[in-house]
Amino acid sequence: MKSVSKIAEEIVAREGGFVNDPDDPGGATNWGVTIHTLRRLGLDLTGDGVVSEADVRRLTKAQAVDIYVEHYFKRPGIAALPDPLQPSVFDMYVNAGSNAVRVLQRMLVKMGHDTTVDGAIGPQTVRNAHAAAVGAADLIADAYGIERRNYYYALADARPASRKYARKRDGGKGGWIVRAEEFIAQRFHLTESQHRARTASWA
Repeated sequence: MKSVSKIAEEIVAREGGFVNDPDDPGGATNWGVTIHTLRRLGLDLTGDGVVSEADVRRLTKAQAVDIYVEHYFKRPGIAALPDPLQPSVFDMYVNAGSNAVRVLQRMLVKMGHDTTVDGAIGPQTVRNAHAAAVGAADLIADAYGIERRNYYYALADARPASRKYARKRDGGKGGWIVRAEEFIAQRFHLTESQHRARTASWA
């Protein structure tokens, strides 16, 4: 498996630089790190006593990687999950916070494992994730990636302002869907026609 730092570097590259999209609840973001995260961590990078958009703009790639490794991989306990699951859960945790864990927990429930859906990686979630991976290590990441993709579609179903992240203007796959499918084997990717059929009801 790739190192945690390497995965974090790929996440930073995928997230890109500074944006402040009014439709994104995360607000001002740089390298995928939101202003809310900087405030929560107390990272006043400009030294003016206030964590503002200026601090978000000043954040470097290296600082973003460090934040991801410490606060989005180590602290949530992702390292305790089966190796095949770690990259996608890590990537989604950056993108969706504890919902990444809830997606996993709901998947485990569907697979017949008695799992509390609370967004926290505890002994029960770890135990059940490893049990689910036994004999299916090559498929568990695909199963999670598909559940993740479904989560994004459902989120866009419920929130029209988010549909631009799941479907491009030309009707093709948006960033959320492409991102989820980066962690799914090609044979499980949706075709363009399947994607268009899935999103046909959107305005």
